Amino acid sequence: MPINKEILELRKKVSHNRPAFVRQESWRYARLAENWRKPKGIDNHQRKQKKGWPRIVRAGFGGPKIARGLHPSGYTDNLVYNIKDLEKLNPKIDGVRFGHGVGKKKRLAILAKAKEKNFKMFNARVSTSGSKS
Repeated sequence: MPINKEILELRKKVSHNRPAFVRQESWRYARLAENWRKPKGIDNHQRKQKKGWPRIVRAGFGGPKIARGLHPSGYTDNLVYNIKDLEKLNPKIDGVRFGHGVGKKKRLAILAKAKEKNFKMFNARVSTSGSKS
């Protein structure tokens, strides 16, 4: 059951009206992916926002300010590197994601503390076996 359900619904409603921002000429060439790249040519039709060309990313297309930084579960997304970082958070509204550089020993300690305080964990993949797979 997600928290901040109304905020997530608002974000979904706003993103439904947002155009699909596609890379220029991606529909023409298979080698170009559709992921967004800003058009920068001096005569580029998409950059000049000519009629009939896809929209470009601009201010005003963003989601609601209240919904920024929310995980799809409704919790805020917080990076944690040690137990001290965990103590600053509220388990009712904050979710926890391990930092990239956190090793196995510290990860297990943070995980135990997070389970004790009932935190929502986003990347709690920890193997307890001795192998490194």
